[in-house]
Amino acid sequence: MTPDRGAAVPGLRERKKERTRQALSDAAVALFLERGFDSVSVAEVAAAAEVSKPTLFRYFPAKEDLVLHRFADHEDESARVVAEGRRAGTAPLDALYAHLLDGLARRDPVTGLCDHPSVLSYLRLLYGTPALVGRLHAYRVRSEEALADALAAGPEGAGDPLLARLAAGQVVTVLRVLAEENTGRIAGGETADEVAEGAVEAAGLAFRALREGLPY
Repeated sequence: MTPDRGAAVPGLRERKKERTRQALSDAAVALFLERGFDSVSVAEVAAAAEVSKPTLFRYFPAKEDLVLHRFADHEDESARVVAEGRRAGTAPLDALYAHLLDGLARRDPVTGLCDHPSVLSYLRLLYGTPALVGRLHAYRVRSEEALADALAAGPEGAGDPLLARLAAGQVVTVLRVLAEENTGRIAGGETADEVAEGAVEAAGLAFRALREGLPY
């Protein structure tokens, strides 16, 4: 992800922490993919990464977070897209739609339109482990809250927090459903290139529904 233009550039210490965090996550995911999430202990992850358990827990409060770290940069992504769009004079839904289309074109794994073997293995681990699915729900709640705050900060809803929450809930759900549709088709044997055209059409349909209201 490209950082917010208004955000401070991380210092050396923060960059070192992020490299350590990434290394710990990578070591853990490799073990989980090999043996299963529930069959690997935190102590084994720490040993594989050559750190102590207390050190590991300083970076990741829960075992599930070692896997969900790959989503960490995306947690407030929609909120950042809205904020950056406003600075460029772009309406929130237009900015989010353009960002989604760009993600589909780049085969961003978050869009579900990615058939790289490592990504597919990771998704099988994620969605095949109940504890990780539960943790993912918490991530989505925080993503929705961040987006609601970003929407409420603009003039579109006259600062109405309830309207912002309703809108954020719809956007987050739309992005989730679209990604699940793409993931499901690829899991069924189609390639990302075969799914791409339909994914773009589905994105257009979904965002028209967001703008105009559902026809039910």
